[in-house]
Amino acid sequence: MLKNKIKTFWAFIIILLVASFTGSLLWIKAEYTTLETAQPVMQKRRSKKPMAFQKIERPIPAPVSMGRLKTQGCVADGLLSEYNPDWEQFAALINRSNCYYLHRAIETWAKPPDFETVEYQMGQITKKDVVYGMFLAEALRPGAEYYSNLENRKFDFSKMCQEGSDGTWGPRTCQADFGSGEYREYLSYITRRAIDLGIQSFTFGQIYRQEGGGRNYVPKIVKDIRDYAKKKKINVVIGAQTGDITDPDYLRLFDYIEGGVGIDGEGRIETGPCLSTKGSCWALLWHENFSSKAKNVLLHLDWTGVTYDDLDIFARMSQEKRAETLQNLYTQFTAKNMGFLLPIFGVLDPNNGGCYGPKKRFYSPDNRYKCRDEDAINSILSRG
Repeated sequence: MLKNKIKTFWAFIIILLVASFTGSLLWIKAEYTTLETAQPVMQKRRSKKPMAFQKIERPIPAPVSMGRLKTQGCVADGLLSEYNPDWEQFAALINRSNCYYLHRAIETWAKPPDFETVEYQMGQITKKDVVYGMFLAEALRPGAEYYSNLENRKFDFSKMCQEGSDGTWGPRTCQADFGSGEYREYLSYITRRAIDLGIQSFTFGQIYRQEGGGRNYVPKIVKDIRDYAKKKKINVVIGAQTGDITDPDYLRLFDYIEGGVGIDGEGRIETGPCLSTKGSCWALLWHENFSSKAKNVLLHLDWTGVTYDDLDIFARMSQEKRAETLQNLYTQFTAKNMGFLLPIFGVLDPNNGGCYGPKKRFYSPDNRYKCRDEDAINSILSRG
């Protein structure tokens, strides 16, 4: 009897040990599996940004003030897309600025928007009461990969291109076509995602270059954006780079038309409707040929990374001349109830020879870099 009790006791102990060991193995495996699936995401986030990503709940933004848009607007190209290689300083610059409107904060030139990055960057902006802008670029990359969560499929960018437009803006680029159903679905998808995050200004890049299928699609595209924003109770404004289009019915589809001012080395602008140094009409939208037919006009120093563009010409001026030029342009255009957007970030020719920002191919007014126009710009905006 005693032997049987001893055997039973040891059998019970062995069962407990096995159960405990098995449970430990299962717990270790569970923990390993969790870390294994979570860690790459964390590592990827850390490799891209030094702080952990947090989804931030935002209240519905206040309605857009067109008056402030025209008097406290800034070109912050790619702010939410991390175009600036020194993106932390870019966010800090915005936070201490007097900018109300951040034009082209989401950039889509030949690259679809990364809304995870957009949301992260919005979380770095501590300024209150700002309006973010999104650029709907005329340039696409046919081989781009972009997934639609709504349709559970990848967009086919090759179907969005105008026929014969391959290489329009360099290798592996093409010109967008409103006539493409795939492109219209893509526009609907990205603008709705942007509105969901509180983006309130949408600018169509060189809209006349996107009309391969004709102008008949534009009213429907614009209405789609407005209808979705209304459904979400978010006030939006929609603009376009309209070039030399003078049709008032077309121009008034938009809340504003947008373009460069066309300065010379002394900061002066011309008197005619077109920039005389161009072979065709590079439209100066502040001219009455265009401004009189539009609801509002937003102007800025144009930039495309070539030495003869506004921003490159501006960067070659002395610091004193740059401050004088910005003040003169701002005063001149706001006096006519037009907006002049102050330059906060843009692209330069790396061989331009003037001042520059974090790298030679970028302009920034940040006092940390070469141009040091930050104080002059904030002074101008403080009076807006």
